[in-house]
Amino acid sequence: MRLTMIGAGYVGLVSGACFADFGHVVTCVDNNEDRIRSLGAGKMPIYEPGLDRIVASNVAEDRLRFTTDLAASVASADAVFIAVGTPSRRGDGHADLTYVHAAARLIAAALDGFTVIVTKSTVPVGTGDQIEAIIREERSDADFAVVSNPEFLREGAAIDDFKRPNRIVVGTTDPRGREVMQEVYRPLYLNQAPLLFTDRRTAELVKYAANAFLATKITFINEMADLCEKVGADVQDVARGIGLDNRIGPKFLHAGPGFGGSCFPKDTLALIRTAEEAGADLRIVSAVSDINESRKSRMADRVVDALGGSLEGRTIAVLGLTFKPNTDDMREAPSLSLIPPLQAAGASVRAYDPQGMEFARPLLPGVTLAKDAYDCATGADALVIVTEWESFRALDFARIKSVMKQPLLVDFRNIYPPSELHAHGFTYRSVGRPRLDRGEAVS
Repeated sequence: MRLTMIGAGYVGLVSGACFADFGHVVTCVDNNEDRIRSLGAGKMPIYEPGLDRIVASNVAEDRLRFTTDLAASVASADAVFIAVGTPSRRGDGHADLTYVHAAARLIAAALDGFTVIVTKSTVPVGTGDQIEAIIREERSDADFAVVSNPEFLREGAAIDDFKRPNRIVVGTTDPRGREVMQEVYRPLYLNQAPLLFTDRRTAELVKYAANAFLATKITFINEMADLCEKVGADVQDVARGIGLDNRIGPKFLHAGPGFGGSCFPKDTLALIRTAEEAGADLRIVSAVSDINESRKSRMADRVVDALGGSLEGRTIAVLGLTFKPNTDDMREAPSLSLIPPLQAAGASVRAYDPQGMEFARPLLPGVTLAKDAYDCATGADALVIVTEWESFRALDFARIKSVMKQPLLVDFRNIYPPSELHAHGFTYRSVGRPRLDRGEAVS
């Protein structure tokens, strides 16, 4: 099939490359000329493991193309996917649909024959109706169907998620639209990926409901971590104990500094605003959003406490800047809530991230960016792990200790067992586990 992907950002580029890898002929359209030139030259605008190889191989096979010419790409397509940004709207937290509506108008002008228009962007309930109304207003003669097909891609594992999905949700009641979408995803038949057809509004809500539920699991275990610290329990064992119940499951039960990224914060807020307009009271989701923001803002207090109440003249080394490993995405990263308060309290901050420093630099003025973890730790009064990159999971603590002013580790991701840090003579602070100071016995 001939597919057009409008938007060559994270969702559009990954989806387009994977569709091409299935054998479809895909054109990715973007109005950012620099991005299109870079993609044509084989340079990826984002870091996603394996993406560069898939793009290169499909470009070589002429199944994947990049262009700024939307009209020609839409006119020749069987299905057109809208994969543009839907950031939080300033002032009220609603999803900003400016780019979605603009894409709909451009698509309308270029339609030629029956075309399925697929919303891949995360959009509030009713957006498909708006897209349909815009196109009918622009082109009363157009023959088309508007379909919702939300994405469920985890940054850092997006290619595997796309090729081996646990479900594919398609929202349409149009028989021709359903037939086209079945053909689009037919290559996944052998993987036995469940293809769930619903009406359009239900499909739009599935995406928000899924993200809100996962955000709730994260927030729940973070609150349990706070309780564990008060009563002397271990949150990791609590998480294992409840996660072994298959009604709950172990995923998203990792205590830490709170959720960030491009999806959970904005999607929970957009869902809350949608519910308010509809007259529904989402008290759980509202509490999740509020608790998460509060948690991120309190992370700096933990560092201050570990250093005895004052950061004046201290040097803090931060490992990990992106919101999660295997991405360069800095959107709503916990480091952005942690580092400025440390600086405001009088600390100098050194930081290192394997992929995110280029995007972090303008967001974190005054931070010294190091060449690796050991350079970052040099001269530091405390080492703080914020993002659980694999390269941080087996640090040489004898070497770390030799370059630090004092052996203090604040581990917001619970990467290390306390006994290991005790053996190296470190004071160790983690999340939801008993504190461990140098010289104390390990229970």
